[in-house]
Amino acid sequence: MLIPVLGACESGGMAPKNESSRDQELPLFNPHMATFDCQLEAERLPPIDAQADVWFREALALDSADIFPDRRDYKKIVWLTRQAADRKHWKAMLNLASLYIEGHDPSHGVEDAVRLVEEGMRLGVPAAHDRMGTYYSNGTGVKGDATRAYAFWQRASEMGSPAAMAYLGKKLKATWDDPQGSFWANRPIGLKMLECAYAQGNADAAFQLALSYRNPAPRAPTREDRARALLVMHEGVKFGSEDCANSLQMEFGHPFDPEKMLAPYIDKARAERYRLLGDALGFDPSDRFPNLDKILPLPPAELPPWNGDRDTLLNAARGVSPPPASPKPGAASQRSGRFHLDAAFALRDTGQETRALSAPVEGFWQPTGLNVREEHRVRLAAVPPGLYRSGEEFPIFTSQDGKRRITGIVWRRWDTIRHNHGAVEPFAPAGMVRIVPRPQPLLSRPSGEACPVSGTWQPWVRPEHPLSSAFNVYWRQAWMVKGQAFPDPQRDWQLPIPAAEVSWHLMDSEPVSLL
Repeated sequence: MLIPVLGACESGGMAPKNESSRDQELPLFNPHMATFDCQLEAERLPPIDAQADVWFREALALDSADIFPDRRDYKKIVWLTRQAADRKHWKAMLNLASLYIEGHDPSHGVEDAVRLVEEGMRLGVPAAHDRMGTYYSNGTGVKGDATRAYAFWQRASEMGSPAAMAYLGKKLKATWDDPQGSFWANRPIGLKMLECAYAQGNADAAFQLALSYRNPAPRAPTREDRARALLVMHEGVKFGSEDCANSLQMEFGHPFDPEKMLAPYIDKARAERYRLLGDALGFDPSDRFPNLDKILPLPPAELPPWNGDRDTLLNAARGVSPPPASPKPGAASQRSGRFHLDAAFALRDTGQETRALSAPVEGFWQPTGLNVREEHRVRLAAVPPGLYRSGEEFPIFTSQDGKRRITGIVWRRWDTIRHNHGAVEPFAPAGMVRIVPRPQPLLSRPSGEACPVSGTWQPWVRPEHPLSSAFNVYWRQAWMVKGQAFPDPQRDWQLPIPAAEVSWHLMDSEPVSLL
């Protein structure tokens, strides 16, 4: 790790100024910051186009850890990822940058990757700022500069990047400053960062936070500290933390210090299940186990019987999703050419407008006119949104008699959304969840009630909620036991979502059976 130059931090110095995003002016990293305000990444992210998200998930499935690298179709992976990135799918943009750096597209290189990340930064994506910090740390496409790396990581954490907060939180939670500048004594701020990243499901933050709760130096840990650390580490396994799984294997199986162990007692059976989970996460860090409590509840709950089959254990702990419903054809799906829209999608007005002669970005664009004659306005209103590539010229419209060009046209952009009428359908890349039809009749409950049926429950907020993209996801699912209180997002997950805004939906009521 490069050593950051911190002298300017103490005097409020600034990094060099340049018009380029990679060279933008940033306050230098201050490891002794007095305050930190937890921001959530989801509140800053641009909307994701639904069609682009399908392409993105298809690319992830083709790049699965289950496929040997030399057997992966990287040509198709790059094509799908680029298709999504062209629609400004920010995750696809960052993945495409990685594909360029890894050499999977000979026509694009490191400079193209840096430009993609800069584009993500201009969209306000916190993860793009975090990535630029990594590029400066590693000297990827830019001159290696740890000072700027930490400045970008600090900016990313202020914007809500859980990855940046997890990294800096680990660096700041020490009890003394390292003279070499690799960690610092700012434990209160370090813990705030870790807790904020943990609330967003970050696996690395869960592990570091559990370690901090376990060792609340300078005081000795209490029983409550250890119980809290055990719970956070267990939740970290759900988030995909190999470190949490391996640590709990040791805690229940071979504790280094029995007098300070987190587990209430030695339990070899639990240790073996954590071992298998840790092995799975070591093989595929993108795996998630939201229904972990179904097969491995914390004590004092008893372990369900198990036949010893690895796949049976792992699949039971994974999330579930219903098979996608067959959408009814709409008017747009009956059109042809650029005006055709797959029946699986509907259009959403983004509010973005341009008077340019060509499309600024790929998407569906529709001509409108506020300062045109009524007859022209009627003519434009009859034109449905059409798909235009980035830079593609818009057509010229003329009067009904074809003699006069219609001027003053404003083009309005639409993106795609899932045409499922708000159904509870948490999507995931192929292989990441079990496809299970929802129990009939459909069962839902408000957050304030007790669970009426044991099973897998999905928390959900209305699609237009500002945090829906971070909340309506499969890894937020929970295996609930009848009579158990549903989690409170504010109390249990540190998310600013009142319980009254959340509903819980039964996704799978299959009895616990690992035999």
